[in-house]
Amino acid sequence: MWQRISLIFRSKANKALDRAEDPRETLDYSYQRQLDLLAQVRRGVADVATSRKRVELQTNQLQAQSDKLQGQAEQAIKANREDLAREALTRKSGLTSQITDLRTQQTQLQGEEEKLTLAQQRLSAKVEAFRTRKETIKATYTAAEAQSKINEAMSGIGEEMGDVGLAIQRAEDKTAQMQARASAIDELIASGALEDASSLNRGDDIARELEAMSSDSEVEAEMARLKGGSTPPAIEGAEDGAEDGGDILKADEAVQTQSSAESKEPQ
Repeated sequence: MWQRISLIFRSKANKALDRAEDPRETLDYSYQRQLDLLAQVRRGVADVATSRKRVELQTNQLQAQSDKLQGQAEQAIKANREDLAREALTRKSGLTSQITDLRTQQTQLQGEEEKLTLAQQRLSAKVEAFRTRKETIKATYTAAEAQSKINEAMSGIGEEMGDVGLAIQRAEDKTAQMQARASAIDELIASGALEDASSLNRGDDIARELEAMSSDSEVEAEMARLKGGSTPPAIEGAEDGAEDGGDILKADEAVQTQSSAESKEPQ
């Protein structure tokens, strides 16, 4: 059971680390480690070269002392001082042994320096090749990441585009709802089911009818004005109608007089 729990935990942790890992950062870190190693190799080469140079200087100093003692021994022989000559040669012999050891060390240091220099050159070439490869991989990864984001944005899969789409949908729904509400209110006001709060004569049906009649009269007057060419015949017809109306009234009065006379005659 514990093995299963441990396996699940490691798999979850590995998945989380995989999501958090950025290949570009990993490559940069690896490149930095290689640069640090190359710097250590260069310091090693410099240290070996310094040691070789120090041994070389010591060898030169001892060789100078040995040459001096050789000269002193020759002068002592010329002065018939064999004791001094023997002392000088004894000291020279000790210096010769030291010079031999130092030259051996110098040769060894020279070989180590050459090896480290060669290793430095090879490592530097590898680091430079890794840097070129690293930059290529980073550029490819960045381009792929940008392309992925563009594709997600265009297909609406991305979270940001999804939020924008939902916001637009909500705005369109609210707009359609407000338009429907405004249209319904206009229809209710037109049918009289609702009163127009902006009207001065709201609630007065008679006033609305009078306004409608006034509007119709204005329309008819405007129509008559536009038909100005037919106005004179209309006026003449009106005058003839007035004269005919007068004759009718006179005949009616005659009939009424005759009826009154007949009613007064004796039965």
